[in-house]
Amino acid sequence: MELPPDFDAHNFWEDSDYAAKAYTEPWPSDELLARVEAELGYRLPAFYVALMRTRNGGVPVNTCFPTTEATSWADDHIAITAICGIGYEKRISLCGDQGSQFMQDEWGYPAIGVVVADCPSAGHDLVMLDYRACGPQGEPAVVHVDQEDDYRITPLAPNFEAFVRGLVPRAGLDEAHATYDDFTVL
Repeated sequence: MELPPDFDAHNFWEDSDYAAKAYTEPWPSDELLARVEAELGYRLPAFYVALMRTRNGGVPVNTCFPTTEATSWADDHIAITAICGIGYEKRISLCGDQGSQFMQDEWGYPAIGVVVADCPSAGHDLVMLDYRACGPQGEPAVVHVDQEDDYRITPLAPNFEAFVRGLVPRAGLDEAHATYDDFTVL
């Protein structure tokens, strides 16, 4: 799959040395993709794979996603620090040292799918691809999982493309309860 022509991948990503060093993996070959999917036990969404082939993990320009219910982050949105890349080299890559399986094994996150985005809380909440309704080969929904609220799952988007297209800048969102002062949101 290629990204739809109306999606501007060039302007989606923040260009910074930090983002490249901390989050961006080498370009994901078909062989690496197959290896990662086999290890995770899930087929990754085609839009996610196509996006990772423009930049394999990194910090998007827009880092907030509006919600209809409050989370531990804010009354009206969640925030992400980065989207996980396909690979093993970076700490939070899908199969990195602190990737999807680590967050489930060591932090107790539910085994509902794949951790796809990190949040500013340093592991206390994250964004996952949720395969419960579609099975491991289907098109997963995207959810926010909040460790601070007994791993409460908040639905975000019906699929990864809708999640990415729904990311917005933090300006204008309810910042009264967001803890931006405690964490650096890129």
